[in-house]
Amino acid sequence: MHGGARLGGNRYVPYAAILSITIALLGYASIHVSMSRTGGMGAQAGGDVDVSGDSVLGGESTIPQPISTPSVAVPDHKPIVYTTKGGDTIASIARTFRIPPRDAIWSNPGLRLPLKAGRTLELPPVPGVVVRVKEGDSLESLGATYGVDEATITGFNDIGGGELIPGTTLVIPVDPRVGPNLSFGVQADPVAPSELMCPIPGSQIIQKFGPTSFAVEPPYAGYAHFHLGVDLLAGSGTPIHAAAGGKVTAAGYVPYYGVRVEITDSYGLVEIYAHMAQVAVQIGQLVQQNEVIGFVGSTGLSTGPHLHLQLMV
Repeated sequence: MHGGARLGGNRYVPYAAILSITIALLGYASIHVSMSRTGGMGAQAGGDVDVSGDSVLGGESTIPQPISTPSVAVPDHKPIVYTTKGGDTIASIARTFRIPPRDAIWSNPGLRLPLKAGRTLELPPVPGVVVRVKEGDSLESLGATYGVDEATITGFNDIGGGELIPGTTLVIPVDPRVGPNLSFGVQADPVAPSELMCPIPGSQIIQKFGPTSFAVEPPYAGYAHFHLGVDLLAGSGTPIHAAAGGKVTAAGYVPYYGVRVEITDSYGLVEIYAHMAQVAVQIGQLVQQNEVIGFVGSTGLSTGPHLHLQLMV
């Protein structure tokens, strides 16, 4: 009996060993599952556990980190080539390709309105501009012009950092909050990026754009009389501010407009400020948005002090 009792006591030793191993394995599995769910542990458990970088258990087994999958398609980095159809406008094309209208104008210098069917346009696949490299252009000069760093240009177009080849087409993504810039590095449109500001803040529009019965207006687009801009009421001598930053491309007296200033803005649009009493800028001068360019008058074909503002491509 005594020997049997000893034998009987020893009989449970293997089971105890198996139970110990099972508990240990369950503990390991618990740590493994916990770390798989959380990507790491806040404290060590059951020995040396390294949780920096890829999680390592006991210095041997590695739990790989999950790889994220893009949820949005990467945009094509090449320019969109579009051939205009009858009835197309800059606004309708911009809506179709989900880009700002000015980006379409900016990317196609020499554009004439209304658009004619069969015209080939190059459009940026993202908000920005399509640029044809000219002689003398560099990554530095293009970056300064459009308010981007050189790495943005090289990275988006998958090109090296060497000299640019004239004639090469580039797409330059431009954030309107930081660009475009005037040639001396000052932001062109700081007040309302990529938008025109009112040249006489708070002024009342007394004549809108479009067909009119006002007999002094010239014929246009099949209408007997057509007003080509908007008229803003203001007293004589009121300062006139640039609606957008750009270069003064005309200044002085001409028939109909009287004393006028023309500014080709940072997006390639031409703003005409007419019937002025006095000009405050000169041809070739770079002006920033909101800068004073002249003063309200009633010169040319005018019935009283006001500003005629006209936008052309």
